[in-house]
Amino acid sequence: MLKTLEKLCGLSGVSGSEEEVREYIKAEALKYTGEVSTDVMGNLIVIKRAADLSQSGKKNAPRLMLAAHMDEVGFMVKTITEPGYLRFEPVGGIDPRIAFDRKVYVGEKKVPGISGLKSVHQTPLPERSKIPAWGSMYIDIGAKNKTEAEKYVSVGDVCVFDSDFVRFGSGNGFVKAKAIDDRFGCTVMLELLKEELPMDVTFVFTVQEEVGTRGAHAAAFRLKPDMALILEGTTSADLAKVEGHKKVTSLGKGPVIGFMDAGTIYDRGLFEAIRDLADENGIPWQIKGRIAGGTDAAAVQRSLTGVKVASISAPVRSIHTPNSVAKISDMEQGLQLARLFVKAVAEGRIK
Repeated sequence: MLKTLEKLCGLSGVSGSEEEVREYIKAEALKYTGEVSTDVMGNLIVIKRAADLSQSGKKNAPRLMLAAHMDEVGFMVKTITEPGYLRFEPVGGIDPRIAFDRKVYVGEKKVPGISGLKSVHQTPLPERSKIPAWGSMYIDIGAKNKTEAEKYVSVGDVCVFDSDFVRFGSGNGFVKAKAIDDRFGCTVMLELLKEELPMDVTFVFTVQEEVGTRGAHAAAFRLKPDMALILEGTTSADLAKVEGHKKVTSLGKGPVIGFMDAGTIYDRGLFEAIRDLADENGIPWQIKGRIAGGTDAAAVQRSLTGVKVASISAPVRSIHTPNSVAKISDMEQGLQLARLFVKAVAEGRIK
């Protein structure tokens, strides 16, 4: 699982520019099924049939969809200044406090750059305690002027964080990387694709989740699932001096089972079923202590006449930054719980 996660986190896939991630996942998926397609939005749709062909297309079996988004937060070049610097805007939810003094890659050519801000000695004291405005930041690619910069980059190019994948902590039990949200979910689905499944499952690797769950909306209307499981990375603020519910979730306490977030009230029956599966199999689990964030479930749930939705997430510290942190055990348990969910649906235990 970790090798897959490391590979996926190293790929570039800012919302609307998920091609690199999609092509890698597509190549991997084709090793395990021939039913792979890409829709107009750019979603990758993969169908894996039941290992027992007598169960494939079984009458009255629910149409089960698993979904995880391929895209990550990043930036987009909006102008190139005469001195050759790039002005940019965020793509997705990024705290501007973490956006400067970062190594980035720009465009398809992956031109290296450094995001910057005017130096502290040029900043008046009243400004130093304020959050910088996006318009005050720039990316330096080492160009001597606008003409030279335009040889390498263009307005509209996306910029992605340059961040290594690192195992660290006690027993190397943690990982640090960009885009754990949601390459975790993509990893879980790729791992399940490698396995023999007890029923037909449609896996959807969605696009543009970070800018409004746009890909999932289109995919759900096309596929018309009866039930969907969303696999995600979610916020954890289990840091020093953060108390109680304000931590939202905590690393090391198991996967997060969704019951409600800013976009969705999850199906109560599915929530309870996943909770029971975790308890029956000795898997620790948690819920969010604070209603925050959202997932592709918001779009899927509201498609057509409605879809039953559930979610399993990995808690992630410093989410939407180049140095997101997750615990390996939480992610492995998330995979285990997703596997149990599919099995329970196939057996008719979850309806």
